[in-house]
Amino acid sequence: MSMTEQFNVQPAPQRKVLGIEFGSTRIKAVLTDGHGAVLATGSHTWENQLVNGIWTYPLEQVWNGLQACYRDMADRYRMRYGSPITVLDAIGFSGMMHGYLAFDRDGNQLVPFRTWRNTITDRAADLLTKQFSFNIPQRWSIAHLYQAILNEEAHVSSIDYLTTLAGYVHWQLTGERVLGVGEASGMFPIDSAAMTYDADMADRFDRLVAGHHFRWKLLDILPRVLPAGVQAGRLTPEGAQLLDPTGELQPGTPFCPPEGDAGTGMVATNSVAERTGNVSAGTSIFAMVVLERPLSQVYPEIDMVTTPDGKPVAMVHCQNCTSDLNAWVNLFREFAQTFGMEISTNDLFGKLYNKALEGDADCGGLLAYNYFSGEHVTGFNEGRPVFARTPDAKFNLANFMRVNLFTSLGALKVGLDILMKEEHVQVDQILGHGGLFKTKGVGQKILAGAIDAPVSVMETAGEGGAWGIALLASYMINKEENETLEDYLDAKVFAGNAGTKMDPDPADVAGFEVFTERYKKGLPIERAAVESLK
Repeated sequence: MSMTEQFNVQPAPQRKVLGIEFGSTRIKAVLTDGHGAVLATGSHTWENQLVNGIWTYPLEQVWNGLQACYRDMADRYRMRYGSPITVLDAIGFSGMMHGYLAFDRDGNQLVPFRTWRNTITDRAADLLTKQFSFNIPQRWSIAHLYQAILNEEAHVSSIDYLTTLAGYVHWQLTGERVLGVGEASGMFPIDSAAMTYDADMADRFDRLVAGHHFRWKLLDILPRVLPAGVQAGRLTPEGAQLLDPTGELQPGTPFCPPEGDAGTGMVATNSVAERTGNVSAGTSIFAMVVLERPLSQVYPEIDMVTTPDGKPVAMVHCQNCTSDLNAWVNLFREFAQTFGMEISTNDLFGKLYNKALEGDADCGGLLAYNYFSGEHVTGFNEGRPVFARTPDAKFNLANFMRVNLFTSLGALKVGLDILMKEEHVQVDQILGHGGLFKTKGVGQKILAGAIDAPVSVMETAGEGGAWGIALLASYMINKEENETLEDYLDAKVFAGNAGTKMDPDPADVAGFEVFTERYKKGLPIERAAVESLK
């Protein structure tokens, strides 16, 4: 018996491509064989902090978390293959989009990291939207920069580089100040034809702030924009030590452009072609739809970003999704425990979610708002979870679960209705991924009814954005001449894997329309709750 057989150690793979994504609550690493098959994964849990009114992560936690995540993955690889990771064929980094990381010319951080979660840039976002005739959401980097200027913050004059979390990590590991075009589109508007920042808008911004006499122009301090498929630097010796302090990992690995979690979600669900889209549903929820043509006007409910290869994307981003739903499920768990019943999490969610399918199409007249926080799509800066009903509403468990699933998609539905009913955007298929879709067939069926379009769910989507950025790194080293990202994903990653498709049920579509009208008419109830419950 060989040593390999004795310890059940598998032969080491020929190629190793690593993707790492910084999510809001977890840093995840996925090591693949260069064609999408997963060799090992690792993770590290972290949490943002509210410091002086700012949601932030200290940079020390970025590196501690990255090293712990990488070590977790490397240890699992060693257990499976019996050898350490010394060489990687490609690496990609992804992270939460937007936010504000500013540095001086010596690389010193000027102010704590301001994440996408902060809603402190309303004045700047409003002024820039009017200045550009282009929707600038509060979480975008340019909104944070302009708000700092409006606030007369002293650090602004010292800015030498402004980037995102993924861009910062990439810079430290490679020395390159670059971003993928999808990630860059959450910093500043992109000209998809030129595949870089919109030059006219950048010039307008410089003229807008000219009176402050900064030593920089906007394009001087933003990362250089790169499309998917190009090399964006190599792992330096210092970067290798930062990533793997054991010294086992050698420098020299090529990097793909760093991307945002929206872009990696599109890749992980094969939703980069026109007339495709995806819905990511967890603590928050967002929909991405790849457009065939520009929208006719500016909508504050809709962000315009791009795919990792630069195609225009309409994004509806909502702050709230499953938090209130989970809270109700946990209440039922507590009820069961009171009677001495122990129910597994999968069984609890599965039974309650499926119960919703027995409810009336319109939830029997029940109404709920899942607003743990503000919801800009419907015009709220703060939120209060609310459940309401009339005395004659059909109040039973099925309708109660159904209305809480419906309201998880309520704000998203309002935004998507603009795209589909006012702009007549055509969508052939939406890919669903995230916690809402873990109970097979339920979230998928309800989303199909909400958007009146087919919804598919893939098993591979569970690997998430870390897998998506690993696919982008694989595309960089594997693509043939003139092979597009869309063609590469179709032919070499997702061939034969279209997922489980579900067409909309006409009864669900009609029921969701009735609920949506009730939802919109009831918004004053939510407004009163915000004003009354301090």
